[in-house]
Amino acid sequence: FVFGMMCVESGLSPLMAALISMTNLTSAGQFAGLTLLLANAPLFEIGVTTLVINLRYTLMSLSLSQKVDARMTTLQRALLSFGNTDEVFAVCMQQKGPVTAPYLAGLVLCVYAGWAGGTILGATVAGALPEMVRSALGLAIYGMFLAIIIPPARKNRVVAVLVMLSFALSFACGCLPGIASLSDGTRTILLTVLISCGAAVLFPVTPEAPETAGTEEVQA
Repeated sequence: FVFGMMCVESGLSPLMAALISMTNLTSAGQFAGLTLLLANAPLFEIGVTTLVINLRYTLMSLSLSQKVDARMTTLQRALLSFGNTDEVFAVCMQQKGPVTAPYLAGLVLCVYAGWAGGTILGATVAGALPEMVRSALGLAIYGMFLAIIIPPARKNRVVAVLVMLSFALSFACGCLPGIASLSDGTRTILLTVLISCGAAVLFPVTPEAPETAGTEEVQA
């Protein structure tokens, strides 16, 4: 809803807002892409920024592929992988037993309909809402991002430090000579790759029970 509203307020048509949501099923990627689109960034920069932001879906898909029903065909996997969002992944991983193609298709369609429908609704009614309401709803996306980063940051001190480091470096890169002249998308790409690679080297994730790794690999 907020994304559709922001698109219309930025000068895009409701149809364009709907097409973006229907072809890019990702919240962070959509908002980042919209920001770069409005800044007249090159298509290559928009594509790379969206790719980097959405790389987490690669890991989710690899994990989910071990959970789906073995009878699911390659074509079904390819089509349903489009709808593998954070919410779909979380729901599927909580299910007992293999995830079948009909179940995953129904789940993806529900999410897709709500995602596209919410965008269309937001883009349609944005002009009819009072300015105060539009301003309040515009803050919802920041609340969503905070809701994503605060829980893991409270549970894991490393995540909390990395989040604060990201804030600090993002602010510094916007002020430092030379780096500040780079576009927002380029700075986002550089910081994302730099911080995640540094964290992977300094704070590698180790299995909780390494002695059972061999057994789990054989079962997989």
